[in-house]
Amino acid sequence: MPADYNGRWEMVTNENFEDVMKALDIDFATRKIAAHLHQTKVIVQNGDKFETKTLSTFRNYEVNFTVGEEFEEYTKGLDNRNVKSLVVWDGDKLVCVQKGEKENRGWKQWIEGDLLHLEITALDKVCHQVFKKKQ
Repeated sequence: MPADYNGRWEMVTNENFEDVMKALDIDFATRKIAAHLHQTKVIVQNGDKFETKTLSTFRNYEVNFTVGEEFEEYTKGLDNRNVKSLVVWDGDKLVCVQKGEKENRGWKQWIEGDLLHLEITALDKVCHQVFKKKQ
């Protein structure tokens, strides 16, 4: 049985986010604001079906997917691009590959204890975010 991602997760750390945003050609002003935001992730998981929301005071972002099924994703609130995304299980990790203008784009997500780790990649840049489960 894969990991249980259900819950509300509050950001604890956000390392190297600005470099990933630069790799995605996000403008200077937006990068400066986004780098200082405290994000909350709300995840509803029903087996392989996920409803995810990333909430902040600046922008909110929602993406819903089924593991193993490719889907069209418009990265509104991020870099406003259309990508083809595919999320698969790698053990208890969720791994997403996003095909579009930028090479090596995607993310990995996994749980250790009460922490949710999110690794975001674009080109040769990697951001590591950590979220703590809110009780």
